[in-house]
Amino acid sequence: MSSALTDLFPHPIVQAPMAGGVSVPQLAAAVSEAGGLGFLAAGYKTADGMYQEIKQLRGLTGRPFGVNVFMPQPEYAESGAVEVYAHQLAGEAAWYETELGDPDSGRDDGYEAKLAVLLDNPVPVVSFHFGVPSREVFDKLRRAGTLTLVTATTAEEARAVEQAGADAVIAQGVEAGGHQGTHRDLAENDGSGIGLLSLVAQIREAVGIPVVAAGGIMRGGQIAAVLAAGASAAQLGTAFLATSESGAQAVHKQALTNPLFARTELTRAFSGRPARGLVNRFLREHGPYAPAAYPEIHHLTSPLRKAAAKAGDAQGMALWAGQGHRLARELPAGELVAVLAAELDAARTALSAKGGPR
Repeated sequence: MSSALTDLFPHPIVQAPMAGGVSVPQLAAAVSEAGGLGFLAAGYKTADGMYQEIKQLRGLTGRPFGVNVFMPQPEYAESGAVEVYAHQLAGEAAWYETELGDPDSGRDDGYEAKLAVLLDNPVPVVSFHFGVPSREVFDKLRRAGTLTLVTATTAEEARAVEQAGADAVIAQGVEAGGHQGTHRDLAENDGSGIGLLSLVAQIREAVGIPVVAAGGIMRGGQIAAVLAAGASAAQLGTAFLATSESGAQAVHKQALTNPLFARTELTRAFSGRPARGLVNRFLREHGPYAPAAYPEIHHLTSPLRKAAAKAGDAQGMALWAGQGHRLARELPAGELVAVLAAELDAARTALSAKGGPR
């Protein structure tokens, strides 16, 4: 099963699907053409929007690629907490001269409609975030010729992924930028994330399916490390965020290496779910008060984030980034894949010369 996945791409390098307009077809195509596995992010798009991007990507490359889908979220009971947070954000809305979004704008992200498209027009790989689909979904995708992956942040979640019938699991360490793909979002678990190397080791001992390692990886030597730890491939997000093909805002790309943004934190400030981003004014002022309410808070803050991006105001944007953001390189995506592959080969050669791990 490991070869079924890794045979799709020569280099064990997966471009993470980054929702919100970053993982555009041009980026995914460049990565796949260079021998990695490019990914589209279906999150926050309509089913038709996803389909149009798949069509565009197929026009740019004949190489395998993947599509990432968000799982529907359970109902959030404490609407009062969302209302309190909305009152707190009133000043932000006035500052950016916009209205707050409707927190009740939908919970399923068009999940069923997207599955229908992916079954009618199969793609090589589909991954899932924020939970595990039913075995029936995996069976249907397998019959369509699609390999499936699901994000897990603990060994327990990885076992659930395997038991449901996925082909591989993405081990997402706490270092990862953007949203943690926890299956159940419990506020009491905040701050309990597991580092990537420890997580890969735990998941390798818990399941028999292949593991893709994700979280803070920016160099080929780090890819070598997770492969040595038992992963079949590495998934990189922040490393590709700074590339020329990335759809990220210019101010977001620049912030990755700007000394003004010295560190990252996990925050609920922008979406109501733990997500790692560069520490800016919005995160500092509102993060401590944001309730565990996703996607309500995501919908609520959406106009604020868009207004800040339009104004080029990095202090009001969700600057998603992993812990390795200072290592970002402004290269074309295909060139970055080649550099990472060369660094991986050099690391492997150095390890072999030393006689391997002692």
